[in-house]
Amino acid sequence: MTYQIQTYNQIAEAGLSLFEDSYTINSAESPDAILLRSHSLHDQAINDSVKAIARAGAGTNNIPLEDCTSKGIVVFNTPGANANAVKELVLSCLIASARNLFDAIHWTNSLEGTANVAGQVEANKKAFIGHEISGKKLGVIGLGNIGSIVANDALALDMDVMAYDPFVSVDVAWTISRNVQRVHNLEELLFACDYISIHVPLSEKTTGFIDAKAFRAMKKGIHFINFARGELVDEQALTEALADGTVGKYITDFPNDHLFGVENVVAIPHLGASTTESEENCAVMAARQLKVFLETGNIRNSVNLPNVSLPLTSPGRLTIMHKNIPNMVGQFSTLLAEREFNIADMLNRSRGEWAYTMIDIDNKLSEEHETDILNRLQKIEGVVKVRHISNGWQ
Repeated sequence: MTYQIQTYNQIAEAGLSLFEDSYTINSAESPDAILLRSHSLHDQAINDSVKAIARAGAGTNNIPLEDCTSKGIVVFNTPGANANAVKELVLSCLIASARNLFDAIHWTNSLEGTANVAGQVEANKKAFIGHEISGKKLGVIGLGNIGSIVANDALALDMDVMAYDPFVSVDVAWTISRNVQRVHNLEELLFACDYISIHVPLSEKTTGFIDAKAFRAMKKGIHFINFARGELVDEQALTEALADGTVGKYITDFPNDHLFGVENVVAIPHLGASTTESEENCAVMAARQLKVFLETGNIRNSVNLPNVSLPLTSPGRLTIMHKNIPNMVGQFSTLLAEREFNIADMLNRSRGEWAYTMIDIDNKLSEEHETDILNRLQKIEGVVKVRHISNGWQ
């Protein structure tokens, strides 16, 4: 079987090269899957043929997630693939802001003429005296793939580190140094820290997460770094906090019209994950997830469905995306039994109101039987997408 992949943006060749003989790229109007980076799908129709979308990056706000889920489209991201790139830039900006490098370089580049530049520099350099970060306190909000390594590496730079994340995963918790001070009250962190770096995913609940109340709790002159999402911060409250000196510097990877030209805002043109290594890591991870899903139905790193993994050893597999409601699996089993299909293995997992079932069958399906069984499964109330995956060696 040949699968069709539609790509948007420039996807690293290291990822595209994984799509071998049984794949074609950007050559069909009815793709099986979409691979993209920052391209927005919100204002375009997604073909009914699409079974999966993979985002070569962590955030999926450029993908209409609810609409995709209702159509049975599995959406993947690549958590952790760009973590090192973002971490390095966060720590670089942390040091640069502490040493006033942004203002100092801007001043040097603004000198008029070439007369006695060295003399001007010596006469004015005291205006840019900064601070060392050693011994200073960094607050990390969010201990995901990026926040956890920012916290650990800041310790290595001899900073004191406080962290706030009430929902940290067990896997990540094992990776965090015991010298990172975990707090359960955000205001405690805001009040105590000299620098803050936020690493929280954007959602309806976290939009405007750092608001006027949060700014009021901060230490005067704090340097605030945001490489997560611009919408996490209430920008009107931020502007007021910059004006009254509560925030000494705001370093963001998400420039916009509201912040343009505001004093003490350092606007970086969305470079957090823009390294050759990061783009390759994300592309490879996204491509592998699409291949595994298309060829076996297994799911890893989906943002709308649970992780599901089952070795494909039978002649064929049925995958069913459906509402998480009672007696769905029973209906699937009954329908297959009525048509004398023997179930070799089965796995059902749910995530919120959605569920995903994989059923391995011992029967090798003819085209007629395949069409019949898929149509009957699709007609069960609550089912949104059904596939049959044939095991090629059988």
